[in-house]
Amino acid sequence: MKQKKQFITTIILLFSMVIFAQSNQVSGTVTDVNKAPLPGVTITVEGTTRGTTTDFDGKYSIKVESSENLIFTYVGYNEYKLQMDGTDVYDVILVSGVSLDEILVVGSRNPNRTAVDTSVPVDIINVSEIVTAGPQVNLNQILNYVAPSFTSNTQTISDGTDHIDPASLRGLGPDQVLVLVNGKRRHTSSLINVNGTFGRGSVGTDLNAIPASSIERIEVLRDGAAAQYGSDAIAGVINIVLKRSTNVLNFNVTTGANFSKNANSQTGGVDGETTNVSANYGLQLGNRGGFINFTGDFDVRQDYNRMKEWEGNIFNLYNTVEGEAYNDGYDLSNLLDDDVSDVIYYGNLAGLGLDPNATKSELQSILSADNTTAELASRGMVRSDFNMRVGQSSLRGGRLFANLSVPLNDDGTELYAFAGISSRVGNSAGFYRLPNQSRTYTPAYVNGFLPEINSAINDQSFAIGIKGKISEWDIDFSNTYGKNEFLYTIGNTSNASMGNSSPTTFDAGGFSFAQNTTNLDISKFYDDVLEGLNIAFGTEYRVENYEILAGEEASYSQYTSEGQVITLSSQDPAEDFFGNSRPGGSQVFPGFSPKNELSRGRSSVAGYFDVEADISESFLASFATRYENYSDFGSTLNFKAATRVKVGDNTNLRAAFNTGFRAPSLHQLNFNSTSTIFDQNGDPQEVGTFANDSRAAELLGIPQLKEETSKSISLGFTSKIPSAHLTITVDGYWVGIDDRVVYTGQFKGPGTGTELDNLLAQANATAASFFANAIDTESKGLDIVITQDLMLGETMKLKNDLSGTFSKTVQVGDINASEVLENAGLVDTYFPEDSRVYLEEAVPRTKINLSNSLTTDKFNVFLRNVWFGEVTEATTNTGLQQVFGSKIVTDLSVGYKLAESTTITIGANNLFDIYPDRAKESITYTDANGNTQTGTNRSGGRFDWSRRSQQFGISGRFLFARLNFILQ
Repeated sequence: MKQKKQFITTIILLFSMVIFAQSNQVSGTVTDVNKAPLPGVTITVEGTTRGTTTDFDGKYSIKVESSENLIFTYVGYNEYKLQMDGTDVYDVILVSGVSLDEILVVGSRNPNRTAVDTSVPVDIINVSEIVTAGPQVNLNQILNYVAPSFTSNTQTISDGTDHIDPASLRGLGPDQVLVLVNGKRRHTSSLINVNGTFGRGSVGTDLNAIPASSIERIEVLRDGAAAQYGSDAIAGVINIVLKRSTNVLNFNVTTGANFSKNANSQTGGVDGETTNVSANYGLQLGNRGGFINFTGDFDVRQDYNRMKEWEGNIFNLYNTVEGEAYNDGYDLSNLLDDDVSDVIYYGNLAGLGLDPNATKSELQSILSADNTTAELASRGMVRSDFNMRVGQSSLRGGRLFANLSVPLNDDGTELYAFAGISSRVGNSAGFYRLPNQSRTYTPAYVNGFLPEINSAINDQSFAIGIKGKISEWDIDFSNTYGKNEFLYTIGNTSNASMGNSSPTTFDAGGFSFAQNTTNLDISKFYDDVLEGLNIAFGTEYRVENYEILAGEEASYSQYTSEGQVITLSSQDPAEDFFGNSRPGGSQVFPGFSPKNELSRGRSSVAGYFDVEADISESFLASFATRYENYSDFGSTLNFKAATRVKVGDNTNLRAAFNTGFRAPSLHQLNFNSTSTIFDQNGDPQEVGTFANDSRAAELLGIPQLKEETSKSISLGFTSKIPSAHLTITVDGYWVGIDDRVVYTGQFKGPGTGTELDNLLAQANATAASFFANAIDTESKGLDIVITQDLMLGETMKLKNDLSGTFSKTVQVGDINASEVLENAGLVDTYFPEDSRVYLEEAVPRTKINLSNSLTTDKFNVFLRNVWFGEVTEATTNTGLQQVFGSKIVTDLSVGYKLAESTTITIGANNLFDIYPDRAKESITYTDANGNTQTGTNRSGGRFDWSRRSQQFGISGRFLFARLNFILQ
């Protein structure tokens, strides 16, 4: 309650300020905040048509009267007004990317449209400013703390998803938001999320492959835009605008760590050390304003652990026998044969008092008993020695990006290009393989082992285009290519069914995704038709390819005790002492087999038409339509209609209606593999994912995938209060999605040697899952953005931003199950209860952000409070669906300019070391039969905080220091 009062009080105090004050200029130099000169800045005398522009070096000269004011405007920068005071020379600094008056790339193809004037909501995020002051350095976390409608969190114990964070807009799926770079479609990741996290079954864009230091600003279009930009834009569009500055070296070093009460397995202290080094520099090309801008960065982050202590069983009496034999130097694999005399010998040597004539069956019953406490003491170990690594993975990576523009003549013809490469290697761990489990071959790992997933993520992209005018029409022709590759090496592990012959490191294969997009865009703005008319049309041709690469045989195969690869359900796998089957494949992540291996491609062609007209000074109307045809599932036609009405000098009403679609990704159509997935009780299951055109899908009645279709409506208003320096936008929305693609539950075979049983055996799996158009959903919500930007004298500036999103997504109607599934009683498996929670309640539906930035010539102070709404534990047991309450996370940083070129910043993310609610030790509930039950989501102490439903992560307080050099 105290936090809520502080939050509200801060809002009232900061937004009640109404200040004044500007500066004066007649001639001088115009630069950005990094002191890079800005060529082509428009300078006009207020209230007249007189003006000039800056030259290539940012210099200007204009004759004005002492009573006149100058207005400085430049695309992507705040307008600057100067009141004259008789001085002759003034240097002006323009601030970029923070004003809603900026010209937009997304949301409208009108080259003159700003965020306030557009008919749909667009946020402008100044990444350059945030990277300087804020604690976050990777793009996902920057957006998570700045854009309230955006959600992304680091995952744990989720295979490849530990290394690429799923992200969403307005609570919809990671694959329902389109990402652009400089207005061109960005390729998605090759990773598809099939583990237990938000966004399960979806494919997103790897935003962390783009260095934040290469970005000038980000435009977030919070409205459906498939009719304008094509597939994936159901929730909206994120457009990343790269830097264009020249002759300025911007060098940053940021280092920090978690200083938290729960660091180091909850003992407190420091962990999760992180360092990022980045540099940005641009060169002038030619004498027409051409440039090439380079960005390089390197980062390394250490893992951290938030598991306190494993509370379950570890050793049984058979492990006690093994311990005695191990200390005697005996080969433990000899204990596994049918001659149990050695087992009896070492058991009695350990004081177990076994019958010398006992049979193996009798010994199995006796030796399965738990003996954890005694064996821990005997081996000199403690329970925490068997902990998992519950927290972020370790990562090491580098990125290099370039942005180029070369004007070819004085008529505006321009050759442009941008490119990027990134490489990251990661290390995460799975569930601890305990010595009393059949998946642990104790002759190799007498105390069990913690298997590790090592990832190699490579990403590359390149775009080139030319734009100019032909007969007064603006022409833009471009080609954009991107590829993402994700390869797995599984370490500190074994294939339990191989016994002593198993390696401990496996090449498990991986996957890649490539996309090439060719665009031709044509537009023309008529300033003499009505109050302005913009017509745009164009075409797009896109080619995509998805590949799965096989690993080595031992990484995916299950073997018999004779070393034969199992291909039929009639073959028996190797067993442990108790007769339990030993699972095959590399423990924690079985590799891809040659049967999984594939290379599948498709193409699509699209054409669009877009018209936007200012019917009058107060009334705007726009219409867009787009036709797309895919080679693998057919065609779709979508449209969008929008309007904006000025109801006053500073107030606009806006509305939009559109239809949309999302084509099922090649990953969803073709991914097939076997993964070790732990169920709600923490028990491992080997789950095979089968494609929808597979025989397994046919047997179970799983239909072919088709596109998702959507309808959406948005209604809002924008308002300026000049006297208070305030800009306000409020937008409500509704999005209905039919045939939404989800990842199903786990279908098990009957175990009677059926065809399905054989298919599961061949896949080394015990259950099957699929991607399916299982449900329809509705999403609705309200977004609010309030911005105040004011000068407190000549050198002090205060900027306040309050933004919030209030959203809700629900499944509507019945599950879209086939008659085969209904007759078999498998509808609840087709779309299980935990999938509903992932969809509706696993991420915050309410998020409020209050940011305050105070800058002077020497100091900058940045304060941010983010309210994360409640989430619900994603579990199939409704009685255990614990609700985790709302929290406020505070960021604070202070920067000081040591010299003209050097600034040091220190600060904190999560200053007050706030954590989500802990999972309850015990939950009492009534089951479907009316019986009282007791349970927990802690999984024997593995998860004190939910791993399935996260609000803002579990790292705790993060303290950082940053050194910034600006040299020119």
